[in-house]
Amino acid sequence: MDRHYCTYIMASLSRKVYVGVTINLVRRTVEHKRATLPGFTQRYRINRLVYFETFQYVRDAIAREKQIKGWRRSMKVALIEARNPTWADISEEWGLVESKKEQIPRLKSGSG
Repeated sequence: MDRHYCTYIMASLSRKVYVGVTINLVRRTVEHKRATLPGFTQRYRINRLVYFETFQYVRDAIAREKQIKGWRRSMKVALIEARNPTWADISEEWGLVESKKEQIPRLKSGSG
């Protein structure tokens, strides 16, 4: 089975950011959108996927997450805007259905 781990950045409309890592980006994005995860992302309505990268190995995804989390905000903004200058919600392209069973698209390896 070919697994892909993702380091991702979610944002609120006011552009507060959250950096995370997951094996299932679609499921995790839906969890953020439904605010089912108590804490920072729920409190600040951080529910828009603005950036992600995929990795073959979980240790690489975690290392990248830690690297990005250690950056100043300006570097995180530059990373997002290099690929997504308008901070569009990337997950809108996936056509996620607000139901219990979403169709889960396969993500290709390499950068997202």
